Amino acid sequence: MRFWRRAQSMLNADLRTLLEPGVRALGFELVDSELAGRGRNAVLRVYIDGPHGVTVDDCAEVSRQLSAILDVEDPFPERYVLEVSSPGLDRPLVRREDFERFVGESVKIRLRLPIEGRRNFSGRLLGVESDHVVLEVDGKTVNLDFGGIEKARLVPRY
Repeated sequence: MRFWRRAQSMLNADLRTLLEPGVRALGFELVDSELAGRGRNAVLRVYIDGPHGVTVDDCAEVSRQLSAILDVEDPFPERYVLEVSSPGLDRPLVRREDFERFVGESVKIRLRLPIEGRRNFSGRLLGVESDHVVLEVDGKTVNLDFGGIEKARLVPRY
């Protein structure tokens, strides 16, 4: 149980601080990371992106780099599996810079707590203001506080 609590707290800024330099050193962007499962089934997923996308070889290279960093720093005392992959077409939006980069795109956002009985919003990302994102949802403008966002993803275009 201590492992899980420590890992969960590291997944915030600490884990990004630990992993980002290694990812950037190879010319990639750290999009997001997450720890799924517990105990023997724990998986640390790291999502990366590059200027021209990400290949399987890129993921393997970043995996080797991050494995070395994680072996030295040893942030998780118990066993886990490291997975490195591209963020996919439904790329997560995590940092303010992500939202700024994808203004004009369709997004899905899930809030931690409902606003007027609603937690899920789908619409076009209109902009980013001081402490919130601005969406167009069903022809109306909606402001959502960054602090209240649980998950945000791009909606793929087909």
